[in-house]
Amino acid sequence: MPELPDVQVFKEYFDATSLHKRIAQVVECDRRLLEKISRKAFRGRLKDKSFEATVRHGKYLFARFGVNDWLVLHFGMTGFLRAFKAEEKAPDDIGLLLRFEDGYHLAYDCRRRLGRIGCTESVAHFVDEKNLGPDALDLCRDEEAFAGRLEGHRGAIKTLLMNQKVVAGIGNIYADEILFLMGLHPKTKAGELDDGQCRALAAKTRHILETAIDRRAGAEGWPESWLLPRREEGRACPRCSGKIHRITVSGRGTYFCPRHQVENRSGPS
Repeated sequence: MPELPDVQVFKEYFDATSLHKRIAQVVECDRRLLEKISRKAFRGRLKDKSFEATVRHGKYLFARFGVNDWLVLHFGMTGFLRAFKAEEKAPDDIGLLLRFEDGYHLAYDCRRRLGRIGCTESVAHFVDEKNLGPDALDLCRDEEAFAGRLEGHRGAIKTLLMNQKVVAGIGNIYADEILFLMGLHPKTKAGELDDGQCRALAAKTRHILETAIDRRAGAEGWPESWLLPRREEGRACPRCSGKIHRITVSGRGTYFCPRHQVENRSGPS
């Protein structure tokens, strides 16, 4: 599922391919993906407009096409963006297709149709309406604020990291990576972490998210010391002599090394 680093990469791709171009036609828009707007209204709202700026918050991408008009994209489990010329082959599972005046197209491909498309008058209003927490990358740059978001929560630390109402943008894969590199068991109770551990968790989260963005969310290869290149039960842990195990935390498949990720104990940084 696209998480914060993936959506940041999508944002940069959108900026490079689709800003400042007049939308000549909304060629396709799957009504199953639309949220709180009809196809007719959506087409009319975008036609003849141009995108002037983008913002990412958590797993959502926003593109401004008017003073108080923003396109909203959530990528579900399989969504991605692709720009192409008219003569090139379009993606196979288009949920949204825009044709620009210069002949280029932008496709939002969403094979499993679990994404969402909509419009909003402001990013702040949308974030409030969805009850989203602060953006994870912004939040972890302030270690004190990050630690404050964890206070008062009693559940497992992995569950908390994935709670979009607490912090927006981290999903299953990056929650596992953060805890793997922190040396924390996924079922460690968030409320049992001390202030130093919370600050270290903020720093590690920032490092992982920024590294993932720099690596184009894996397109340029993961660091060998990370869990992601060997996210499979039984694989050798790259940080110790343990083996990767798989358990379930809050209904999600969770990969970790029980040798160096010991419950309620901070590990190597």
